[in-house]
Amino acid sequence: MNDSVKVILISQSALPFSKIGSWTTLYKNYLEHDHKIDYIVCPKPEKKYNGIEYSFVNLTLWHKLQRKFLKRKKLEFLQALEKIIIPNQKYIIQIVDNYGMVEPLKKYLLSKGIANQCYIQFFYHGFPPYLKPNSGSDFYEIIDEMIFLTNDSYSQHKKQIAALPNYYSVLHNGIDTQKFKKVSESEKIALRKELGFNDKKVFVWCSNDRPKKGLDLILKVWQTIYSDYKNCLLIVIGNNPREKMDGVLFLGKIPNNELPKYFQASDCYLFPTLCEEGFGLSLIEALHCGNYGIASALGGVPEVLQYGKLGKLIKDPYAVPEWEIAIKDFLQGNIEIPALSSDLYSMENWNKGMNEIIDRAKLRFKQ
Repeated sequence: MNDSVKVILISQSALPFSKIGSWTTLYKNYLEHDHKIDYIVCPKPEKKYNGIEYSFVNLTLWHKLQRKFLKRKKLEFLQALEKIIIPNQKYIIQIVDNYGMVEPLKKYLLSKGIANQCYIQFFYHGFPPYLKPNSGSDFYEIIDEMIFLTNDSYSQHKKQIAALPNYYSVLHNGIDTQKFKKVSESEKIALRKELGFNDKKVFVWCSNDRPKKGLDLILKVWQTIYSDYKNCLLIVIGNNPREKMDGVLFLGKIPNNELPKYFQASDCYLFPTLCEEGFGLSLIEALHCGNYGIASALGGVPEVLQYGKLGKLIKDPYAVPEWEIAIKDFLQGNIEIPALSSDLYSMENWNKGMNEIIDRAKLRFKQ
């Protein structure tokens, strides 16, 4: 490999990130193991990763005035970056989901005459193209490589965007398979007793309580289900307070480290997203804990569920009857829960994939 190429991660969040977040959690695991990041440009965190050089971002009143009146965006990040950049050094610069960083970064690199020394990787964690087709934006021409969560997302971009970067990669999200894993039948029985589930068939919905996450739809479905099947329970995690409903247990927000035991004690995970999700991390976490998955066939979800091999896909997520049929099929025992490889969508595979993406980019500097 070309070890003369250095890798810089630019992050709007201080890393390590103190709150829960999908990509920040993945980078935390990556940066604590065998990684290829040399520098991080970000706001100052409470603690730092060992073995990585930082350049801290300091947003001052002067920066805010520059942004407001002179339209000079991300100046504080560029100043922090300037402390790292040295002449005749080649860099891979990683940006995650921050579209607003790309154009100011490119202008800065051009102004310093070092654009040809830098290779910009943009990691996108959504599904559909962020920018409208033919909007006139040159975002996709500025970046050198775009990294998608799924091949289907790349295909969607290819259909709608006239000029994509020369290079692209796909890096599926990863989960902690040491934490989210299936337990023995005796452990599951003990957990169910502890949580008060006993011998009921337990379904789970877990997300932020926003309309696009489909909770209202599932609660409507559940009214019909519970009228026909009394020995079942829907547990709802992460929602805002709701009125009591028969057959529904609203748990509200719970600590992230307690999620595995609820998934391990449950039977079926419901993922009724009404938007084009990039991946669906909680769905995969639940499947690794032994749940069957019933999910909307939107966004990256079909690819993640291997187009129905790993769970039931609802082709029309807005159709209440489709959900009712799928749930009743499960309750009637007409479903066989597929076996999952223990390393499917694991953090370890994500780390390996990230290193491969960086290594390929380094090789391109030799061309």
